[in-house]
Amino acid sequence: MQEKVEGFIIRERDYLESSKILDVFTKKYGIISVISKGCKKPKSKLCSLSSKMTYGNLNIYYKEGKLSTLTNIDSINNLSNIKKDIVKISYVTYLMELIYQVVKQVETTEEIYNLFIATILKINDNLDPLVLTNILELKLLDYLGVSPILDKCSICGSKNNIVTLSLQKHGLLCKNCRTNESLYHIESIKYIRMYYYLDISKISKIEVKKEIKEEIKKYLNHYYERYTGLYLNSKEFIDKVKELTEE
Repeated sequence: MQEKVEGFIIRERDYLESSKILDVFTKKYGIISVISKGCKKPKSKLCSLSSKMTYGNLNIYYKEGKLSTLTNIDSINNLSNIKKDIVKISYVTYLMELIYQVVKQVETTEEIYNLFIATILKINDNLDPLVLTNILELKLLDYLGVSPILDKCSICGSKNNIVTLSLQKHGLLCKNCRTNESLYHIESIKYIRMYYYLDISKISKIEVKKEIKEEIKKYLNHYYERYTGLYLNSKEFIDKVKELTEE
């Protein structure tokens, strides 16, 4: 039976001469694979929509654990601001790869779907893509079971006199428990704690100093490398694109 599911196409690959197989992150079923038959033909109604970064309601014949069939897509948002900006495209490319890897490791995905879509829409609204990416990265650590301790000292549990973040010790450190750990800027600590609790869908303005954003980015990069086992080539692509656009 045909049904309508909300989803976001995160991967695509050619299939035979005129079709594609699409990996779609859906609100209802998580990530599923669907075949878009004949979509590479110029006159196909699926031609322009059977591609990555398409967000809409998909009409499909769903087959659990098998290849489902796509019949139509009703666009929810064409994400035009993202698709005309190479920097935004680079961030969304990374987030699609990250989501694909994370969803494979968890059992329930609807909350992750909502976080992901909220992030994409805010990037399309021209809010800072680095800050939004870091907020989502931080929240996803919860679902992977390796979130840093951000509400108290990770060693003694004190909520007072917090002075830095520790990669090795899994979160915040107070002045009594800090040994030779590098000192993070107090603003970085404040923002990273705020990121953890923010409702992405309600963000309307983002203003973070460049040096603070860079410090938080480096911390999360190292944290992901150390605790998640995920290595994503698309993150390097972001840096290359930013270098080119800033020249």
